[in-house]
Amino acid sequence: QVQLVESGGGLVRPGGSLRLSCAASGFTLGYYAIGWFRQAPGKEREGVSCITLSADSTYYADSVKGRFTISRDNAKNTVYLQLNSLKPEDTAVYYCAASIIRSSLRLRRLWDSDYDYWGQGTQVTVSS
Repeated sequence: QVQLVESGGGLVRPGGSLRLSCAASGFTLGYYAIGWFRQAPGKEREGVSCITLSADSTYYADSVKGRFTISRDNAKNTVYLQLNSLKPEDTAVYYCAASIIRSSLRLRRLWDSDYDYWGQGTQVTVSS
């Protein structure tokens, strides 16, 4: 059974950090580009970051550039998203997703329609 499981969310104060993990089971994560998305209450889901299957390219939404870092460890079948300098507006449910797309031109768009498998999400709350 193909499954993605996110972990690492929680409550953190503004300026704090979290590291989210996305673990795959039932398939080899190394064959897929992996994206992170988030959805805040009352808002549409938005793309946050993406990493190509070989990790040679990474892409970020402007709102998180310089604060978030995506990485992957294919040997552990896991992708990570390091969240630093967190702001209250980063509060959302964070999802990871897998895509078979290889095109950088497409992946950099961070469109959720380009992704095939999704996790259930992990809540990140930034509040004082």
